[in-house]
Amino acid sequence: MQAARLHEYTDEMSTALQIDEVERPSITASNGVIVEVEGAGWCQTDNHIIEGMWAEYVDQPLPMTLGHENAGTVVETGDEVQLVDEGDPVICHPVQTCGICRPCRQGEDMYCENSMFNGLTTDGGFAEYLHTNERAVIPLPDGVDPVDIAPHADAGITAYHAAKKAVHELNPGDTAVVIGIGGLGHIGLQCVDAMSAPDIVAVDVKDEALDLATDLGATHTINPTTADVVSEIEALTDGTGAAQVLDFVGADETTGYAPDIVAAGGDHHIIGYGGHVHEPSQALVNGEFSFRGTLVGQYTELQELVALVERGDVELRTTRYGLDEVNTVAERLEHGEIEGRAVITP
Repeated sequence: MQAARLHEYTDEMSTALQIDEVERPSITASNGVIVEVEGAGWCQTDNHIIEGMWAEYVDQPLPMTLGHENAGTVVETGDEVQLVDEGDPVICHPVQTCGICRPCRQGEDMYCENSMFNGLTTDGGFAEYLHTNERAVIPLPDGVDPVDIAPHADAGITAYHAAKKAVHELNPGDTAVVIGIGGLGHIGLQCVDAMSAPDIVAVDVKDEALDLATDLGATHTINPTTADVVSEIEALTDGTGAAQVLDFVGADETTGYAPDIVAAGGDHHIIGYGGHVHEPSQALVNGEFSFRGTLVGQYTELQELVALVERGDVELRTTRYGLDEVNTVAERLEHGEIEGRAVITP
């Protein structure tokens, strides 16, 4: 089969991945599942993996097939698999968990002590077939296209995970700020809107992204290139600040907003990354606000997100590309030229 593989870390996206002919994966355990990949979302994290940003955090055997947002059709199952059968359409949680370590017993899939992360620590879905396990696959409802829903396997579940934490702290009339209305942010905004009743302020440097935010439920929009974010949020909240901020950019500038825009006792959720947090400890004590990180989400949260998608509460803007266009996608994303999510169709 063909697969798009990373052979060495590089900053040159135009030649980042190589299309190799490799053996189709086969079942190696009784809980194994082989999925014929119909859609594999391209994520900014894929660019970061290519650049080597994850090398110091996880073991990455190269060459490796990237792609952690995968959906398709089951073509083979292990002897003990009961959840799915051959021919079933599924979306794949990116993490294959063991189910028996303490974090798994507590339902904290992302903390599994024996996990394998497709496209990050083991071969992913930028290929014709993907090897995963029963604990990672979620059957899709009738009428849900695997290609269209594929990016929800990471972009969607990550945005939902952050939104779910935020809505627990949001009351009607509060203000929530969503920074970055891109591939993740436009999902997160819809999740906040679907699950709570705050005023939603969207922040983005692109007017077309702000127009999209308005279409998706934002109450107010701010373009930092033409308006002062801090002053605008202060005015919108009568000086109290936003109860919850979801930062889908994670740059130095956006994390730097926190002391001035987060209400006392509120949270600044960091979902996008690449920048730093440069705040004196006294700033957190004075406002008693928190920075909260977000790493994908639990299996059950992906189930919940699929339910929102099926109900029509969350829609995804996607553009499809062939496997031979992976480097074009990487390059376009690097230059901020992709709206919504790009989906590779092997």
